[in-house]
Amino acid sequence: MFYGLSHVDVPVRDLIAARQIYVEALGFPVSHEGEGFLDLDAASSSIRLVHSDSPERPASIRIQAHDVKGGIAALEAAGAEVLYPADRTDRLTIEGTVRDADGNTITVWRALSEDEYGFIPELPKEKGWSPEAEELVKSLLLSVPALFRGLARRKITKEAERRAGAEGHIDRELAIRSFISAQAPPNRKRLVQPLKDHGIDPQAYRDEFES
Repeated sequence: MFYGLSHVDVPVRDLIAARQIYVEALGFPVSHEGEGFLDLDAASSSIRLVHSDSPERPASIRIQAHDVKGGIAALEAAGAEVLYPADRTDRLTIEGTVRDADGNTITVWRALSEDEYGFIPELPKEKGWSPEAEELVKSLLLSVPALFRGLARRKITKEAERRAGAEGHIDRELAIRSFISAQAPPNRKRLVQPLKDHGIDPQAYRDEFES
């Protein structure tokens, strides 16, 4: 029945002035232009700037950006009013919000990487883990790039609990073996140095590396 989101309407009094924020500062190219409107290509969707002499329902849009602070600064320089400067939130994001001359708000944001959390996430465990095993896995996970760490955390935990069985308990030995076996065989050589850094002899787990 429905094909999906086509665009988001953003009412503005002055299309020429709006270009400074939405085209120049945000960098969204004009994909179509008609009488009283501009369609902008916003990558994952489209924005339609619609001329209105008296906008009654301002829009609120969220824009992802690698450099949130830089994005807010660029929008401010283009004439937007800063409502909330870029800052960390309790949702593990960094966000900032501006308002254009017509009352439309633009929130620029990105998710924090695990290296920016300021804490180490818990393992998604369901079975019993010894404190030593749990802390070892958390520490070993720091060797995994932040972008892939969440997936690695889930895979290692799942592997350890699978091996432990229905009534099993995960100790240090099982944690080490699961850390190795949860990684795809071609990539296991990357685990050698992290293991050595934790005082673990990789040769003692040759069977896991070669399985």
